[in-house]
Amino acid sequence: MPLDPSRTVAELQELQELTGDADGAQRVAWTDTWVRAKAWLDEKVPLETEVDEAGNQWWTLPGRSEKAVLIGGHIDSVPNGGWLDGALNVMAGVEVMRRLAEEGEPATTVRLVNWADEEGARFGRSLFGSSAAAGSMADQDELRTRKDADGNPLPEVLAEHGVDLDRALEARKQLENAAAYLELHIEQGPVLELIGLPLGAVLGTFGVERHQVTFRGQAAHAGSTPMNERRDALAGAAKLELEIREIATGMGGGAVCTMGSVVTKPGIVTSVVETAECLLDQRHLDAETLAAMLEAAKAASERIAKEEDIEVEWERIWQIEPILFDGELIQLAVESIEEVAGTSHRLPSGPLHDAAEVARAGVPTVMLFVQSLRGLSHTKLEDTKEEHLELAVQALDRLTERTIAWVASRS
Repeated sequence: MPLDPSRTVAELQELQELTGDADGAQRVAWTDTWVRAKAWLDEKVPLETEVDEAGNQWWTLPGRSEKAVLIGGHIDSVPNGGWLDGALNVMAGVEVMRRLAEEGEPATTVRLVNWADEEGARFGRSLFGSSAAAGSMADQDELRTRKDADGNPLPEVLAEHGVDLDRALEARKQLENAAAYLELHIEQGPVLELIGLPLGAVLGTFGVERHQVTFRGQAAHAGSTPMNERRDALAGAAKLELEIREIATGMGGGAVCTMGSVVTKPGIVTSVVETAECLLDQRHLDAETLAAMLEAAKAASERIAKEEDIEVEWERIWQIEPILFDGELIQLAVESIEEVAGTSHRLPSGPLHDAAEVARAGVPTVMLFVQSLRGLSHTKLEDTKEEHLELAVQALDRLTERTIAWVASRS
């Protein structure tokens, strides 16, 4: 069976018809719609399904070597999501598996995985299935306390879907023979469109430093307090928000800093702001640069606090180190893209992906990005040109062939 990239596009449209509505994709993990999507997916793969202890779906094509090349993705979506985020990864993998299965026994085993709950949309815990398989799920005690918006406990909902949270880490055995991991994804950003290229090879995923920054001033009457006598906490937050943009620009290398939320207290129009609680997100592919960004932001906040006669406190909310992908696989990805599209581009990933968890487990990993129109994702407006989607399927297929040969040569 020859590769048919147009079939992948048609199946993605079919999936959207089945599991979406006028507001977008509705394949939120651990819901009936997600179950319907998984059953539909299983019908498309010409191999038997295995579901592991974390709810991940696996399809295996045995090869002459037990060493396995993995192709991964996720079919779950955010509410009102796009038709490509996650689903493209899996459906492109399905098309590659069809071709390989038709051609006979490959040199190495090839496996396709549909990771469970990449998005974390229902319970706020992203990368559930891949972190379980990677052995990096260290927050099970905290997960036992999580509930969705309707108050349903996570362990109970998982149990309804055949997953025992206490046994989820047993999924680690799925990576025992993994020799390489490949993932195709829409870029979810504007870079490839801006430079006019359909495809890129991903260098790795950004490290993240996420903090709550709290400025404390003094509440005072808005009408009777002179401007030069105010200790306005919001002034500190406003100045820092502008400062972090300059910090990111100065660091370069794709650095990004975002103040995504500011909550003021007492939060009334007749009072100077006493407390401003800010959520700050900083990302970079280089660990030393990320650390320098954090220190620069802290220094700026302390200088600003002095200028405004207020106080500032920092509390880390979450952190993950940069995940660099395998250099040899990146080169194979570049060669595959150049073969089908003429020109490639190397770029980092700002969002996290299941690939990051697999790479953390020590499996050589690489990702391909395909251009996102207007850089939009997690919205019904998410889109990619059909000809670019077809090129992406071809590039994944070429990369799979190169990776099978690469793994076989190292066995």
